Amino acid sequence: MANRYLAGMYEDDYFPDFLVEKIEMAIIEVAEFLEKGQYTDEVIQNKLDEMTVKINKIQEEFWAHDSEIETFAREEIADSVDHLLDQHKIQIDLEDALRNRDW
Repeated sequence: MANRYLAGMYEDDYFPDFLVEKIEMAIIEVAEFLEKGQYTDEVIQNKLDEMTVKINKIQEEFWAHDSEIETFAREEIADSVDHLLDQHKIQIDLEDALRNRDW
C-alpha cells in the first residue's frame, strides 16, 4: 500500500503488525467511505464513531499480546485520522472525530 497509515506503529516491534493492520483497516474503511461522495458532518462523525468503537475493541487484543494502545499509538492513530480529515477537507475537530475513544 503506497500511502500506508500508522507507519510508525508498523516500524515498532512493540505493536503486533496484525493488530496494527486491524486499526489501519478501520481507518481505510472511513477513507473509502469518504471517497464515495459528499456527506454531512453528522454522517461523517457517525462513521468516525464506528471506526473508533472498532479500535476500542482491538485494544483488548493488544493487551493479550503484551502490547497496548499507548501514547505513541494514540498519536499515530490521531495523526492518521487528522491527515484523512485534512485530505478530504473535513472541518471536524480531531477531538470530536475521536470522541468515543477508550485509549
